[in-house]
Amino acid sequence: MLGSLPNSHRKIEPELMRRLMNDNQVDDIISSGVDTKGLDLLNTRTPVGSLSEADEFTSDEMRRYLLYSQNIQESPITGQEPFPGEMLKPSSENIILSSEMLDRMVEYYKVTYVMYNFRKPFGEGPDDSIVISVKINKFGRCRIGSEIFGSSMSSRHVKSSFILAKFVTSDGEVDCYPGQIQYFFKHTINLQNCPVEHFLAYVRWYRPVTSGNVRYYFSSNNDHETCTVELWKSEFYPESRDCIIPVHHILGRFIPVSYKISDRRNAVEYLAINPISRKFHI
Repeated sequence: MLGSLPNSHRKIEPELMRRLMNDNQVDDIISSGVDTKGLDLLNTRTPVGSLSEADEFTSDEMRRYLLYSQNIQESPITGQEPFPGEMLKPSSENIILSSEMLDRMVEYYKVTYVMYNFRKPFGEGPDDSIVISVKINKFGRCRIGSEIFGSSMSSRHVKSSFILAKFVTSDGEVDCYPGQIQYFFKHTINLQNCPVEHFLAYVRWYRPVTSGNVRYYFSSNNDHETCTVELWKSEFYPESRDCIIPVHHILGRFIPVSYKISDRRNAVEYLAINPISRKFHI
């Protein structure tokens, strides 16, 4: 039957059958009476086809990643922690950072490792300051689990470069911000005479609108919790240390859509943020 359906001649029928078989395996587990819950299903069967992309990562690793990305206050991270994924091409090695970017990196490390002092080469700072490297390895894409995130560095993958991440605001509240990944990168510093590699992303963040009524324009009965699509300004914040985040903080992707709100006098264009559910195959 599948062979009779119109297709793109990419031989997707076997993959569809594998997915159906995988679904049947999950049904068997659920109906077997065995007490297996949530991400524990990841360890019960060997996935096939494209499902095997996430197989090298255990359910414990995925749990840790979810904890990092969702509970930012309770799970502070530095960027050196393992994550269930890898950096992908296009890539460039040994890229020399600009003076401005070095300043941002120094700020990032000072906030991340409050017990140490940092400075850029030939920069000012205490005698015990750790001098950070001026080079990074740059990447256009990053795979986390079975999902691939792009960046503006790779024009072919710009559509997957729009992400959401949580921040702790100045008043101690946690808010979710939309942004566009410019590139991913690896950067190594010496901590206690040991090289420590960090997995980071450089992101430009969109500005929020000043009115809650506009941001939650699509809410039901003025209940912000029911608002799945938010309106933000279409311009970015200025570049700063906040542009540097560990890849672990990436919460998910969104689709940006221009949206206008009109009244009798004028029309204002905003950026509608449409979140995309994360892909976690079992």
